Amino acid sequence: MSNQNIKILLIDDELEFISTLSERLELRGYTSKIAQDGETGITMIENETFDVAIIDLMMPGLNGLDTLRHIKNTNNALPVILLTGHGSTKDGMEGMRIGAFDFLMKPLDINELLKKIKLAVDQTPKG
Repeated sequence: MSNQNIKILLIDDELEFISTLSERLELRGYTSKIAQDGETGITMIENETFDVAIIDLMMPGLNGLDTLRHIKNTNNALPVILLTGHGSTKDGMEGMRIGAFDFLMKPLDINELLKKIKLAVDQTPKG
């Protein structure tokens, strides 16, 4: 699948971070949409098709793990990459146990993220 066909949902409460990340992905040919909280992200997933979701673990309200649990209960095929900022590999590992494809630490290495996105999309069965 070429970058042009990959649609990414970014869920993070830090608007400046998520807007910049969205721009960086779009400059590389990806399509991305933003949700600033887990509830909005879940609604978007229910109404649109995405190839991968990138979710921040630390958000007010519905946190990243709760958002992931909901996604895996309703749309198990959607690969999810978690972002964690506070050196919390424990939460990242818990996310993997719940069903996340992978997790990355902030500050984000964009090239590492691009590799994970490609792997997640390539390894997800197309239905």
